[in-house]
Amino acid sequence: MGIHLALFLFLAFLRMTLSQDIEHGSILVDGIQAIAETDDNFICATIDWWPHDKCDYNYCPWGDSSAVNLDLSHPFFAKAIQALKPLRIRVGGSLQDQVLYEVGSLKSPCHPFQKMKGGLFGFSKGCLQMKRWDELNHFFDETGALVTFGLNALHGRHQISHTVWGGDWDPSNAKDFINYTISKGYKIDSWEFGNELSGKGIGARVGAAQYGKDLIKLKEILRTLYKNSTFKPSLVAPGGFYNKEWFDKLLQVTGPGIVNVLTHHVYNLGPGSDEHLDRKILDPECLSKVESIFSNLSETIQKYGPWSSAWVGEAGGAFNSGGRSVSNTFVNSFWYLDQLGIASRYNTKVYCRQTLIGGNYGLLNTTTFIPNPDYYRSWCCF
Repeated sequence: MGIHLALFLFLAFLRMTLSQDIEHGSILVDGIQAIAETDDNFICATIDWWPHDKCDYNYCPWGDSSAVNLDLSHPFFAKAIQALKPLRIRVGGSLQDQVLYEVGSLKSPCHPFQKMKGGLFGFSKGCLQMKRWDELNHFFDETGALVTFGLNALHGRHQISHTVWGGDWDPSNAKDFINYTISKGYKIDSWEFGNELSGKGIGARVGAAQYGKDLIKLKEILRTLYKNSTFKPSLVAPGGFYNKEWFDKLLQVTGPGIVNVLTHHVYNLGPGSDEHLDRKILDPECLSKVESIFSNLSETIQKYGPWSSAWVGEAGGAFNSGGRSVSNTFVNSFWYLDQLGIASRYNTKVYCRQTLIGGNYGLLNTTTFIPNPDYYRSWCCF
C-alpha cells in the first residue's frame, strides 16, 4: 500500500496554510511511482495495562481501559474495531515488564497491579489470568483484529542501580504462556519483547548485548513451540526510544533472521501537561523535527538489519497520558496525520497509536467508547 494521495494533499495543504507567508502554487502528484510502502494493516492502536489509579497532573484518565478489565462486551467497542478492519492491536505499555502470566509452573504470587512505593512506575507486579486471556482472544477473533503482544522482558533479572537491570532473562513464564496460547489455537501475529528498555530506558534499561542475547533465546523458543504450526509469528523488538548506538548494537548482536521487526516509540510533543501543547501541534517546524529519528532508524536497518522492517510501536504525541482537552480533540489531528505521513515516507510498515482506548489520547472515549476525532482520521490509511 503506497502513501495515500488524500493524506499527501492534506499535509501539503496543512503546511501551506500554517506558514506565515502564504504563497499560491500548484501541486503535481506522480501517482504512478511509489516512494515508500506500508503494510496493509498500517494503522495500529494499543491496549495498555494501566489501572484506574494511574494519574497524571491530579487527573486520572484511564478508568477501566486496561487489558485486564476493559469491557469487551460493549457494543460500540467491537464495532469500532471492525470498522477499521484489518486493525492491528498491540497489547503492551509501561507495565508490561511487570506482568506475570498465571499459567504453568509460575511460582511467584499473581495479583492485580497495586500502587507500591518503590515499585517500577509506582506499581507492583500484575497478573494476567488465563481466563482473561481466553476472553481477549475470543474478542480479537470476533473483531478480526491482528494481535501483537508485548512480553515481560524483565522477568528473572535483578536491579543493579536506579534504572539499570542486569542478569539473564528467565523465559520460563513466557514459554508456558506462549505454549498455552498455541494449545488453545489463538493466533498471535507477532510477539514483542520488552517495553522502553532500550538506550537510557524509561524507568528501567537493559544493555543491548544482553538484550540481544535474550532475543536469540526467545527466537529459539518460538521456533521450537511453533515447529508443527503452518503459521510462524514475527519477533518484534525492542519497543523503545531510538538510540543509534543501542539499536545498531542490538542488530549486530542478534544477526540475520532474529529480529523481524524493529519497533521504536515516538512522543515528540513533550509532556501532556504543557500549557502550549496546542501551539506545538500547529507548528510545522516543531512537527518536522521528528523526521531525523525516522531517517536515522532507516539507516540503521539498511546498514545492520536489512532483514528487519520498521514499525512505530507506540506514539501518542504527548507523553504521560497525553494532553487533557487537547489529545482527544480536533487539533490533535494535525499532529497525527503529519506523523502518519512522515512515518510512511520512511517505509514504516505499521504505526501504533497510543491508545485505542485509555488516557487522554485514546481513539475511543474511555467511558462511552464513542470515537474521538483521530479515530476518523485513521480512515485515511485504509
